[in-house]
Amino acid sequence: MTPRERFHACMNYQPVDRVPNHEVGVWTQTKQRWQQEGLNTADLHWDWFVGDPHWDLDPREYIKVNTEMIPGYEEKVISREGETETIQRSNGVISKALVTGTTEGMRMSMDEYISFPVETPADFAALKPRYRAESAVRYPAYWREMQLPGWRDRQHPLVLGENVSIQGYYWRAREWMGTENLSYGWYDEPEMMHEMMEFITEFTIEMTRPFLETDVNPDYVFINEDLSMKTGPLLSPSTYVEFILPELKKLVAFFKSHGVQWVVIDTDGNPELILPHFLDAGVDGIWPLERASDMDPIALRKKFGRDLRLWGGVDKRELAKGPAAIDAHLRQLLPLIEEGGFIPTVDHLVPPDVSLANFQHYMRRKHQLLRGEAF
Repeated sequence: MTPRERFHACMNYQPVDRVPNHEVGVWTQTKQRWQQEGLNTADLHWDWFVGDPHWDLDPREYIKVNTEMIPGYEEKVISREGETETIQRSNGVISKALVTGTTEGMRMSMDEYISFPVETPADFAALKPRYRAESAVRYPAYWREMQLPGWRDRQHPLVLGENVSIQGYYWRAREWMGTENLSYGWYDEPEMMHEMMEFITEFTIEMTRPFLETDVNPDYVFINEDLSMKTGPLLSPSTYVEFILPELKKLVAFFKSHGVQWVVIDTDGNPELILPHFLDAGVDGIWPLERASDMDPIALRKKFGRDLRLWGGVDKRELAKGPAAIDAHLRQLLPLIEEGGFIPTVDHLVPPDVSLANFQHYMRRKHQLLRGEAF
């Protein structure tokens, strides 16, 4: 089977030669550790969304579109103090970041957020001109001439947008306002929040329309929507239904009416209370099924059935425990492999407590798992 045939057969619960082999990636610190443990890191491709022959990861291709602010804010270091620096990012967010332990731009801890570009309706009005969907630099130069012919003849899945480029409603609003301000915003500024959700729909549709008005028919789109913490969503289901669900329905309907075959939502944490609304909007799947947040793919399949395709669900914490723990963990996933509609991956980036030997064992066992072989 071609990678594209394999992908669609798995999503449609049809027989496959093996389940697609996808992974997310690793921390830069993990890559550094594996190099010290003997891996020639210069010989590998480290964009695992695209694939990597070293691990026999299935190839995927992405339609690149720039969804960020144009122009962005000036990126600058505002101040430095001890082990931290206060920085302004291109999205207008000002944060305090830990410098110690940073490797190739990847920090060992989350930033402390200080301010965000939207605090009032006037701020949002001032921000909107930075999101002109028709800006030519949002698209690859000469994509119709240079890339479109290959997209039509592809044998691999083609994805609308790179990772975290098709940003969802909560994701983008939180980036503009911050978690705390957004949590108040649903109640204190409902008119602005409705306007914001509608704007996100309109921007996303118009930004992707040039690609979708061709005959390329992308195989799927990821909507990046981190709206949950470890124990549940960061907004109530009723708030989601009032503000986001109507807009998500419009967006999913647009994608599917313009040839996108599958819509998948990327959301960390535990979004289980919101999953019925994803399905109501026409969403086909979710990932990465973060196990530390009790997102058990077997339990989710029993609860939501085959309408909800599942990607991810391999507990990164188990990979650090050694071969016996890895084997026991993967064996639990065999029933889902046999049923279909499930693509196992580590439930986020592989952290630096996972040794090269353990990851190599995981990948060997995973290849057996993908073929449905007992071990």
